[in-house]
Amino acid sequence: MLLRRRVDFERRMQRLPPVTLAIVVVLAAIFLVEVAVEVLDSPEAFLLAGALSREAVLQGEWWRLVSAIFLHGGVEHLVGNAVALFVLGMVCEHAFGRGQFVVLFVVAGIAGSIVSMLTSPGPSVGASGAIFGLQGAAIVLFRRHRERLLVRDRRIGVVLIVWGLYTIAQGILTPYVDNGAHVGGFIAGALLARQLHPVVLEPPSDAVRARIRRQVWVVALVLGAAAFGWVFR
Repeated sequence: MLLRRRVDFERRMQRLPPVTLAIVVVLAAIFLVEVAVEVLDSPEAFLLAGALSREAVLQGEWWRLVSAIFLHGGVEHLVGNAVALFVLGMVCEHAFGRGQFVVLFVVAGIAGSIVSMLTSPGPSVGASGAIFGLQGAAIVLFRRHRERLLVRDRRIGVVLIVWGLYTIAQGILTPYVDNGAHVGGFIAGALLARQLHPVVLEPPSDAVRARIRRQVWVVALVLGAAAFGWVFR
């Protein structure tokens, strides 16, 4: 009887989540530009492209907290993040809806950049802080609603654990990847998940929809301001 009261989490979950795929495409496109203009050749080139740097942020280039999320230090870095983003994006986009998913990704990414800046001078790049935020949010979701959500395929947990360990090891071994971003993003995602509405369990009310729209607009303004700051630095 308990199983009948549970919501089958994987039922109606999109295997090709549109917002997640759009972010993956954007990351790949930006990486191709990095390769074309030889950004991968030196730390100076990374800084010029928008990598996170404590000194630069303290001098007013706050937009680096955002731009660094969309840069990657190599093919393995990009592919590892893209795979994890696809899996976690499939989960979080389904659980929280497209609007809240965008808010979660961006806020966790910026939080990761802030902690990274506080713990390392840089330069550092990568979307793994935002992705760790998705992981933190997913863990909170399934823990808080474990009596209401039925998850049939638990192999996803193994995949995410392996990715998490791999990324942390990469953060230790690779100069452009900072574990501060991973910790900051994870904590931000876990905290934010407690405030997000789980649309997989029940449709949001009109008031909740209005709140989500406001949050999406704020995130859009932040992204727009960061892009403006990068272009007119």
